[in-house]
Amino acid sequence: YQRRDMGKKLNFNAQGREPTCGQLHPLLKIRQEFREIFLELGFSEMDTQQWVESSFWNFDSLFVPQKHPARDAQDTFFVSKPALAAHPRQDYLDLVNKYHEEGYRCPFNVEESQKNVLRTHTTSVSSWVLERIAQSAPICPTTGKRLFKAGRYFSIDRVFRNEEMDKTHLCEFHQVEGFVVDRNLSLANMMHMLEQFFKRIGVEQLRFKPAYNPYTEPSMEIFGFHTGLKKWIEVGNSGMFRPEMLKPMGFDEDVSCIAWGLSLERPTMIKYGIKNIHELFGHKVDLRFIRKARIARY
Repeated sequence: YQRRDMGKKLNFNAQGREPTCGQLHPLLKIRQEFREIFLELGFSEMDTQQWVESSFWNFDSLFVPQKHPARDAQDTFFVSKPALAAHPRQDYLDLVNKYHEEGYRCPFNVEESQKNVLRTHTTSVSSWVLERIAQSAPICPTTGKRLFKAGRYFSIDRVFRNEEMDKTHLCEFHQVEGFVVDRNLSLANMMHMLEQFFKRIGVEQLRFKPAYNPYTEPSMEIFGFHTGLKKWIEVGNSGMFRPEMLKPMGFDEDVSCIAWGLSLERPTMIKYGIKNIHELFGHKVDLRFIRKARIARY
C-alpha cells in the first residue's frame, strides 16, 4: 500500500515496537505462588501492613524473655519516634507479666514492653490474631470452655533484623508464616501439615531436627532434599506454641497451635539460580533480569 501524500510504501504486516511497561518482580511471583498454595489448603490471610510493632507484641506476648539477646540493639531496630506504644488490654498484660515472672524468675519491666521496634518476625501478627480469636469466642455456660472456631492462617510480608549483610543475608527480608489452631493437636499433625505444604512447593522429602525456640515447644528445624543441588538444605523452622503464650490469651488447656515459617528469598534464589541475594533484592538488581524472569511454577 502506498499513501499518495507521502509517496512511501507502508508494510502493515511489520511487527510494531515492544511497548515499555513494568514487570512483576520475581519475589512477587513466588509470593503469589505461595499465597495460592495456602489458599488451596484452606488458610485465611492475616493483615500484616503494620511494620512497626511494640515490644509487647513482638516479644513479650510470645513468651520471649526480656533479657533475651534478640532484644538488644545489635539485633533489633528500635523506633525513636514514637518511641513508646500504648499498653494492651490490662488483664492480658497482667497475665503475661505473671507468666514471665513465674517462668523466668525475674521481674517484668512494663516500660520495656512499650518500646516500638521494626518487627523482627510476622509471628507478632500471629500472636495478635490468636489473642483476638480467643477473646471473640463466647464461653459455654455448661462446660466453661471457650467455643472458639478452629482455623488456619498465613502471612507473607517483610520483616527487619539488624544483621550484617552478606551474599545470603539482608537487614530486611520476607517471612512466610502459617499456623493452625485447634484442640488436641499433636506433633504428628504438624509434621503432616508441613509435608502437605512443602510438597506443593516442590520439596518431596523432609527431615526434622530438634531445635530451641522461646515460644515453641517442641521446636524443629525443617530440612528438605533439593533435587537440583543434590543435598539436604534447611528450608524452615516449626514448633507448637507454648502454653505460657496461649493461656494468657484466654485459650483452654486443651487448645494447641502448630506453626512454621521460612523466608521468601531463599526459595526464590534457588528457583531462579541466583547465588547472591543482592542480585535479587536491592539497588543492584539488573532490570533486564526482572523483565525476562519467568513465572516459577512449583
